[in-house]
Amino acid sequence: QVQLVESGGGLVQAGGSLRLSCAASGRTFNKYTMAMAWFRQAPGKEREFVAGVNWSGGTSYYSDSVQGRFTISRDNAENTVDLQMNSLKPEDTAVYYCAAGNYMRLVVNRTPSNDDYWGQGTQVTVSP
Repeated sequence: QVQLVESGGGLVQAGGSLRLSCAASGRTFNKYTMAMAWFRQAPGKEREFVAGVNWSGGTSYYSDSVQGRFTISRDNAENTVDLQMNSLKPEDTAVYYCAAGNYMRLVVNRTPSNDDYWGQGTQVTVSP
């Protein structure tokens, strides 16, 4: 199994910054094959892709809504993936989930399945 634990959420004013972190562990976590990504889900909305990175950290993708404001990075020595969020907007308010799994499915196609792994989520609230 793979365990993913997110941290770093909280309340921030619009224009501020937050940094989320996700720590991966477990017998079946393979840092050399698994992509990692961040998704988010706002109340009443479907879960949506935010950012993703391939196994090496060399290739990353972002949703249009966060491009230029958020940066994803991973540290394979520590088995962590971070999401630096700058210039936050009220519409960024959501529960943010860390995910690990197939690169094409999670990051390129952005259609995760039950075969991917998820953290418990961390709340990010951006006040006007």
